[in-house]
Amino acid sequence: MLGNTNAFCKVSSADRDYAGTVRGNWIRSGPPGARLLAGYQRPWLKSDLAAGAALSAVLIPAGMAYAEASGLPAVTGLYASVVPLLAYAVFGPSRVLIVGPDSALAPMIAAAIVPLAAGNSNRAVALAGVLALMIGVILLAGRVFRLGFVTGLLSKPIRVGYLNGIAVTVILSQLPKFLGIPSPGGTLVENAAGTLRAVLQAEVNPLAVLFGTGTAALIAGARFLPWKLPGVLVAVVAATAGAAVLDLTAALPMVGALPGGLPGPALGGVTLDEVYWLLGPAAGIALIAFADTSVLSRSLAARDSVTVDGNGEMGALGVVNVASGLFGGFPVSGSTSRTPVALAAGAKSPLSGVIAAALVVLFMLVLPGVTAYLPSSTLAVVVMVAASSVIDWRTLVRLFRMSRVEAALLVATFLGVAFAGVLEGVMVAIGLSLVAFIRRAWDPYRTELASVEDVPGFHDVNRHPEGQRITGLVIARFDAPLFFANGAVFTEHIRTLVAHAPGPVRCVIVASEAITDLDTTALDDLVELDDELDRLGISLVFAEMKGPVKDRLIRFGVSSRFGPGHFFPTVSNAVRSYKRDYDIP
Repeated sequence: MLGNTNAFCKVSSADRDYAGTVRGNWIRSGPPGARLLAGYQRPWLKSDLAAGAALSAVLIPAGMAYAEASGLPAVTGLYASVVPLLAYAVFGPSRVLIVGPDSALAPMIAAAIVPLAAGNSNRAVALAGVLALMIGVILLAGRVFRLGFVTGLLSKPIRVGYLNGIAVTVILSQLPKFLGIPSPGGTLVENAAGTLRAVLQAEVNPLAVLFGTGTAALIAGARFLPWKLPGVLVAVVAATAGAAVLDLTAALPMVGALPGGLPGPALGGVTLDEVYWLLGPAAGIALIAFADTSVLSRSLAARDSVTVDGNGEMGALGVVNVASGLFGGFPVSGSTSRTPVALAAGAKSPLSGVIAAALVVLFMLVLPGVTAYLPSSTLAVVVMVAASSVIDWRTLVRLFRMSRVEAALLVATFLGVAFAGVLEGVMVAIGLSLVAFIRRAWDPYRTELASVEDVPGFHDVNRHPEGQRITGLVIARFDAPLFFANGAVFTEHIRTLVAHAPGPVRCVIVASEAITDLDTTALDDLVELDDELDRLGISLVFAEMKGPVKDRLIRFGVSSRFGPGHFFPTVSNAVRSYKRDYDIP
């Protein structure tokens, strides 16, 4: 991404008072933009004007760069920057979140529309617009059905693996433009092989490489300048000026002049079959866009000591994508690169985004011909630098130290995105998330409890091998809800503890605090276990079982089997009852 995502500045108590006004359900209480108009404070205007100006300096080159990375004309990136900012200012629950094109979505958009567009830029724009509309409708439906929780399907290791794979894909996809050669296209491997072949055959354009390298150097060097100018702006202006002064339009691939006028609908010619083709990609992109946006939105809300409704954020992002699709844009999400730019410049409200959008429109109307001198290799490097900042090696190293399973999930997701394809990689990520969840629930931690001298309660014998077991009693613990996949695992755990007990067993107490659910399949396993233990003269009782789980036992019609004498409020109560029944001191 293009900025420092930690550049969150302190806010005043007045800011927090305003932030508190944007909470709640935006459908019931009206769009947040209306509340902003009523509660806007005049001292914020100066800060919002400065933030809008700084933001527009980044929006223009970044928007064009991400459009080209998505397989679209550069101007669509400006449309996708302007319209979403205006829509989010009205409907967005976060007061300073910036939405627009994003490097994480670019390869997914390209993978969805490029095969259908077949090199026709007008068809690509229409397909991208329809894709944005479909994503918007999916997100709005998710808001209606309160599906904001779905982002929990993507754990951090899988998100990091996905983003690392996206970053590598983006960098390699932009490498041909950096080298000044035609893009080979195809999969990651085919693209890399085609690029290498062009390098070996000396087809590289030295001027393109020179401008690209200079762009990277200026972006990196701008961090050390005494004044706060975005490195991207410095690099793009310098490259454009250099190409114009030296008149290199014939020697370098250029972005080209922007068309005049304002964004408008460009959705014609898309067939129903193509809509069906885009349905899967739209669902995957909607999930990733909302996941990224919700994480950023929650971070901003925590900064202001407030909360943002995830379902409200989903609805706002849906409206934003519908607006982008209707007016010549493409799918967008919250931007972790441009939001910090606005924050660092002092943004106080969504008005900063509106001002930035107005300045971008002014650029399109007054200076559309400037981009005729903007080298394509410069925009390619802008995207490559943004993508490289996403790569997170630290998490991979940390996971290898902490959890080999989670590290393997990260690597598998990375490989899926990098080699199977971006859209396929998203499905791999979701599938791996579900597999990881089921595996943990299927094979949870389970143990036996025992008493430890001078320590109240009962404790894990694996951690306290010195623990003392009570004659004839087994205390078992199972740390997961009981459902169809792990019911047999639970019953086998009990059987194993009974079989390995030091003497004859009279009673099994199940420490049930972690058993938060029970389905019919697991219940059948439980009843079968109870019958088996009863034949052996062993009673089965439960301690600390949740009320809702007991209620399910009643609804399942087994309340007569597991009566009040089978349940105890604590393990200690159950142990005292056992000792009293069997006269054990």
